[in-house]
Amino acid sequence: MSIGLGIALIAIGAILVYALNFTVDWIDIDMVGYILMGAGAVIVIIGIVLLARRRRSVATTHTQVDPASGERLTRSENSTPEI
Repeated sequence: MSIGLGIALIAIGAILVYALNFTVDWIDIDMVGYILMGAGAVIVIIGIVLLARRRRSVATTHTQVDPASGERLTRSENSTPEI
């Protein structure tokens, strides 16, 4: 989701900088476009870093036989190790 948002911000910023030719007295449209492109690039980088961090999970299964009834009991645990 963050990569898509970053690409959208970069595209909107590029449109403001390169495609529009109008001026507004109280705001610099080119500067807003450059800020949006910079923010989009930062968001894309953060998204890639978060995707690169993999969550690894460990599945542990314990099987025991109940001595009273002879039933087999299975217990499964999923955990995420600390890195």
